[in-house]
Amino acid sequence: MSLSKSESYAKAGVDITAGYEGVKLMKPFVARTMIPGVCSDVGGFGGLFAPDITGMEEPVLVSGTDGCGTKVKLAILMDKHDTIGIDAVAMCVNDIICCGAKPLFFLDYVAIGKNIPEKVASIVSGVAEGCVQSGCALIGGETAEHPGLMPAEDYDLAGFAVGIVDKKKILDNKNMQAGDVVIALGSTGIHSNGFSLCRKVFDIDHNPPALYEAREELGGKSVAEALLVPTRIYVKAVLALIEQCDVKGISHITGGGFYENIPRSIPDGLCAKVDKSKIKVLPIFQLLQKEGDIPERDMYNTYNMGVGMTVVVPADQADKAIEVLKAHGEDAYVIGEIVTGDEKIELL
Repeated sequence: MSLSKSESYAKAGVDITAGYEGVKLMKPFVARTMIPGVCSDVGGFGGLFAPDITGMEEPVLVSGTDGCGTKVKLAILMDKHDTIGIDAVAMCVNDIICCGAKPLFFLDYVAIGKNIPEKVASIVSGVAEGCVQSGCALIGGETAEHPGLMPAEDYDLAGFAVGIVDKKKILDNKNMQAGDVVIALGSTGIHSNGFSLCRKVFDIDHNPPALYEAREELGGKSVAEALLVPTRIYVKAVLALIEQCDVKGISHITGGGFYENIPRSIPDGLCAKVDKSKIKVLPIFQLLQKEGDIPERDMYNTYNMGVGMTVVVPADQADKAIEVLKAHGEDAYVIGEIVTGDEKIELL
């Protein structure tokens, strides 16, 4: 039992004992993420990790940081906090695998109006689940109580991941060429981008009852349920693909949609020619576009539209790549090809 307690600080709105209780409650979730290399326990001043660099000639660390955007607002309105942490992890680890890196560890940061230990533990349970899905360890984090800066019921969640890759295996698109194919990996929905527009279209901030009604076009789910589905984590499938196929480029389709993210993995002089008719657009996007009267280009320039990640492989390896991805549970299919051109992306 901790002897640390400040009545004066509590009167100012910060209960440090709640923080200790939160750490106690989250420890079982953190324990799920322990992998070889972890050298510390939660509660220290720093998270320690000893990476296994066996067989690597030049180990390179790769880092990524992100949050969940205003999707957190929906989690707060629904009073459901055990999946938003998956989004926080996904947004980081899905980025670093675009370099070919294997995630090693993750740290989170929760800023909250009032520290309710059970609520914080629920948030961290989602973070832990995201770490389990991506094969990395949750080795530390911070919960900061911010009375006066935000309402008591509000919070924000962010974090960062660190991964490792041998320098000679970094994916840098230098070998991409015309004739290669673009393969899509299916998304679970909106993921964690474009929620400001979602909130406007569905009037989420005013919490209308219609938000929670079952919708036939969403397979019986409510809009709220469909929007809160966590971001898919592609780490294990993509790492397996890299081991078995010649992957020439990877794009994580986040904010900015197709038009911003696919070009980031395309070298100068080449263009990803994508056939929109082949994309398996999810119902939530169709409903969002219809109710918001959103132009199609804006949809593809904001959302993933059902494609959470794209990979580029040689045409003669396309079938093998799809086989590997499907074996790891991904809905993978060809949506385009690489051609010569200066635009880097063309949606037809």
